[in-house]
Amino acid sequence: QVQLVESGGGLVQAGGSLRLSCEASGHTSSRYAMGWFRQAPGQDREFIAGISPNGGQYYADSVKGRFTISRDDAKTTMYLSMNSLKPEDTAVYYCAAESGVVIPPKSPSRYDYWGQGTQVTVSS
Repeated sequence: QVQLVESGGGLVQAGGSLRLSCEASGHTSSRYAMGWFRQAPGQDREFIAGISPNGGQYYADSVKGRFTISRDDAKTTMYLSMNSLKPEDTAVYYCAAESGVVIPPKSPSRYDYWGQGTQVTVSS
């Protein structure tokens, strides 16, 4: 079992920056592929970024060039640095982990472990 806890969300003005953290505990292993998802009210949960066990990074087109995913396996923590935030980035952000895969899946149903979510609100 792996427990994931997100932090770092908040209210920011458009054009601003935030950094989200996802701390893993329990049966942690650098062999997990991990991802960040977000879900706005009335919308499906969508993939925005993922990182493979060896550090390979994957991004949705909507955040490419603005968001950066990284991981510190020594601290068992994953990060999402978000720059040039837009009002449409407003959502609850979730981190997720999946074992046994190299490329982080884009489908939420592929992940076994989820955090509780952290709210990001971008004002115009």
